[in-house]
Amino acid sequence: MEKTIIRFGVIGCGLMGKEFASAAARWCHLSDVNFEPRITAVCDASPAASEWFRLQVPSVAKSYTDYRDLLADPDVDAVYCAVPHHLHADMYIDIVRAGKHLLGEKPFGIDQAANDRILEEMAKHPDVLVRCSSEFPFYPGAYRIGQWVREGRFGKLIEVEAGFWHSSDLDPHKPINWKRRVATNGEYGCMGDLGMHVLHLPLRFGWEPNSVRALLQKTVEERPDGKGGTVPCETWDNAILACDVMQADQKFPMVLSMKRIAPGHANTWFIRINGTELSAEYSTKNPKQLLSMPYTPGGEQAWHTLDVPYQSAYSTITGGIFEFGFSDSILQMWAAFCDELTNRSDMRQPLHCATPEEAALSHRLFTAAIHSERTGQTVSLGRGDTLEVSSRGAGA
Repeated sequence: MEKTIIRFGVIGCGLMGKEFASAAARWCHLSDVNFEPRITAVCDASPAASEWFRLQVPSVAKSYTDYRDLLADPDVDAVYCAVPHHLHADMYIDIVRAGKHLLGEKPFGIDQAANDRILEEMAKHPDVLVRCSSEFPFYPGAYRIGQWVREGRFGKLIEVEAGFWHSSDLDPHKPINWKRRVATNGEYGCMGDLGMHVLHLPLRFGWEPNSVRALLQKTVEERPDGKGGTVPCETWDNAILACDVMQADQKFPMVLSMKRIAPGHANTWFIRINGTELSAEYSTKNPKQLLSMPYTPGGEQAWHTLDVPYQSAYSTITGGIFEFGFSDSILQMWAAFCDELTNRSDMRQPLHCATPEEAALSHRLFTAAIHSERTGQTVSLGRGDTLEVSSRGAGA
């Protein structure tokens, strides 16, 4: 099969940039696709970070320290950008303005004003494909839940819960980094860092929060500065957002949680949906296990446990008896981005990467959550550009 080669530049040669390079190197793992990424250029302010790519990725022909030089490179068609949040707006705008397709990291701007700037530039370049990185919905169990939602199998929704928890910050001796500073991470804290992963599927299903009551938590107040002293931790460690969702025919509660300090959870993403005809739960903590409970009026209520086979969005050479992991979800997400870039509306399967519009909705929610924390009240997101504090008090 003849394949469309997409020449990529990577801006930000850290952990996630290397994950993309690893996915590109494993492209032979996919079967029957007509597209393939090829990393031709990289950029990082630290030449040492780029050196790994030069040594490990043979297709890399050019290395830059100024991202604008990479954007001027005619041998780059698309860009993966993984940089701290305060750099998103200027870099994403320049990438789109340069006519390069973009897969960017969440949250697409350090705050809502920065996100608005990115969207304004995108509107001027409608032919440039822009998507947001979010890989967890490509796990087979999560993918199957998405199919069930599209098929309308849940009936009337009773409640939804989704979250992303890890415990990497439980150790108070862990040195501070950019995610713990408002200037680089933003005031959202863990919401900006983890929230798009939590919201990807709910927003894709059309479950847009109408209001939010937020419980935001700072557990570790100070961390080592790496120089023998300590400095304040400025950003939120954990967030629980109690939302209500209003659709034309129903209203239901949705609880969203993002936690950097969740003891016992190394990297747990989950979604739970309770409905009158079907309930289901999936978590990456037990990645092969999908729980479901079909129900008919008057019938028994019994949970079923399915050992999910390796059935991914894009077919692979892997047999169904093997286990699906994080690196596989990254590969599947990248396949979806390249599929949409190559085939546009004729994608080979229905799950595309998170959209900038979904990222914009996440900004509205996180901005409202901060307002809720400050006032101790439920905040209505409404349909306009302003937030409204409900007349209900925090305990009402």
